[in-house]
Amino acid sequence: MTSTSAAGREIAAEQAYVDTVHERLEASADVARALVTEGMARGHVGNEGGLVERDAMVFQATRRLTALNAAHDGLVFGRLDMREGDRRYVGRIGVRDADREVMVIDWRAPAAAVFYQATAAEPAGVVRRRVLRCSGATVVGVEDDLLDADHAPDDMVVVGEGALLASLSRARDSTMHSVVATIQKEQDDAIRAPARGATIIGGGPGTGKTVVALHRAAYLLYNDRRRFESGGVLVVGPSSVFMSYIERVLPSLGETSVTLRSLGQVVDGFTAQHHDEPVAAAAKGSARMLRVLRRVASEPLPGAPDHLRYFYKDDVLVLDAKRLAGLRRHLLNQGTRNRVVPRVPAVLADALWQQVRGERALEQGREGFLEQIVDDPRFVDFVESWWPEVDAVQLWTLLPQTITEHAHGAFPRAELDALRASWADGEPSIEDVPIVDELRYLVGEVPPAIDEDADVPHQLMSFERRERDDDADRRRATRSIEDDSFAHVLVDEAQDLSPMQWRMLGRRGRRSSWTIVGDPAQSSWPRPEEAERARSEALDGLPEHVFRLSTNYRNSAEIYELAASVARHAIPGADLAAAVRRTGEEPHHVRVAPDQLVASVREHAEKRLAEVEGTVAVVAPRTLLHRLRDELADTLVTHERLRVLDGLDTKGLEFDAVVVAEPDAIVGESEAGWRTFYVVLTRATQALTTVGTTADWLEHVG
Repeated sequence: MTSTSAAGREIAAEQAYVDTVHERLEASADVARALVTEGMARGHVGNEGGLVERDAMVFQATRRLTALNAAHDGLVFGRLDMREGDRRYVGRIGVRDADREVMVIDWRAPAAAVFYQATAAEPAGVVRRRVLRCSGATVVGVEDDLLDADHAPDDMVVVGEGALLASLSRARDSTMHSVVATIQKEQDDAIRAPARGATIIGGGPGTGKTVVALHRAAYLLYNDRRRFESGGVLVVGPSSVFMSYIERVLPSLGETSVTLRSLGQVVDGFTAQHHDEPVAAAAKGSARMLRVLRRVASEPLPGAPDHLRYFYKDDVLVLDAKRLAGLRRHLLNQGTRNRVVPRVPAVLADALWQQVRGERALEQGREGFLEQIVDDPRFVDFVESWWPEVDAVQLWTLLPQTITEHAHGAFPRAELDALRASWADGEPSIEDVPIVDELRYLVGEVPPAIDEDADVPHQLMSFERRERDDDADRRRATRSIEDDSFAHVLVDEAQDLSPMQWRMLGRRGRRSSWTIVGDPAQSSWPRPEEAERARSEALDGLPEHVFRLSTNYRNSAEIYELAASVARHAIPGADLAAAVRRTGEEPHHVRVAPDQLVASVREHAEKRLAEVEGTVAVVAPRTLLHRLRDELADTLVTHERLRVLDGLDTKGLEFDAVVVAEPDAIVGESEAGWRTFYVVLTRATQALTTVGTTADWLEHVG
């Protein structure tokens, strides 16, 4: 065992080197700040070239400055002592000295790969691997792995119990941290997988799937920045709570150009925070909804006219419902609803002209007829009422009154009732977002001008549609569908995606490579086969690189043994990882009378807050959630480390301690109740308590 004085000397030596690196980093930051100042000055040149040069210089210098600032915390985290005698330092970004000699290797660089890949069985030339634990720019500890004892000098000092095990006991706070210093070999293999195709990262709870995927995004940007930064990297997670939890990881790795969105934020201008009740959520997410939306996008709006009677000279021209329906089909065969908006006047005018028989009318000819009709308010009003430009959000707001008409038997009465109830307050749910996105693509966008080959008479080329008075009040999905695609799409908790959500993400990944993270055993979507088909369509035949992470670093073995018993009871084929540490503390189960439930939950939450340094979660069924939040309001204010969540919102999160309220109610909440309960149990890293008025679940798994 290393003496305290020897460890202190090692820390002091590493501190001296880290200080030198930080001095060099500050010098680089000074250069970047000077370039920003110089770039802004060039904007005063007074010509367009000066402005372009200014913008380019300021953009590049600001981006570099942002990366340098983000890297300060734990800038240098690793050191390799090689068999040849040289040493290499590894950090969040690469740093060179004034002579361009490497001081720190960027963790994403090929030269740094051995830091993660070397093992005692295959040391790859590494004698000692050292992890530096830093607080800001201060080295607070070192942890060593001796990989090749046969080639270690006699005076080599080996400190600590190993970086990985030391990191596992760290208290959790409200955000996820980079694990760049403690990445293991099987994780590094997934991070450095080929950029093309789809990288699939699987494994049980606590195996590091999420953080590995985020490190992969940083790795891809480092290796092909032009492609991935210009095309964009989209990271999608299950909830806004989850996105807040992971938002610091990529900036801490020097990457600030990635778009992070929850499933409720994927469509610009239309966001949602809450989930629907299970029946409505399953209906909205199913492939059956697509058939309904296709009808919604093609059928007339409620109240649209179904008859046109027009007087011209000696003729009465009539377009009845049957004829208008035929014209509608004709137009939709030419493009999406909004795309053909400029063609509508010509199609209607042509259908009317075909009925002209009177001599006076024929003398004027088709040209004269079109000259008159294009300025006739009766015709203009009909066109705008029969074929208005439509917005996806507008069609979504009409669904409560049109869903029965358009369903055509797709949903039984219970699901229709649940759908209408979900839309009763007019507030969108997370499950509504892919519906709006689907409608965006089904109705399309109005082209800026009539195509030259559109065969529209010149009299109708200037036909202008009036502005609607309610445009300002409508919530629009503002982003153009042409701008939706990204160069890379990273999807976390992918096992929960519905078919409609896969379609939404598939449109963002039309020309993308993918990273897909998930564990089928944790799925909350009740029909996995249907979702799998939608996933295959989204990937569109891309080659897949599959990785399985096998070690549970999050949960103590005592906690995971309980969770695994739940999985073995209710989830056939669950991928059960191996937990690597024991704490000696078994999960604690409490059964109480109904009138004691809330008080008992409070008691055990406060007990856990006193026992652990990090975060504590109270997890409850949705029916109990609001009551618990109200009853625990003062505790939530006093203890910022406490969260009160439902099972779905715990996806991807972890806490030092978890108190589960009414486990049987969580199990009975939906078709996927047992899976959700499995997820909840695996959120705790150190301590777990269940409090319930019943304990049926224990009899099943005991």
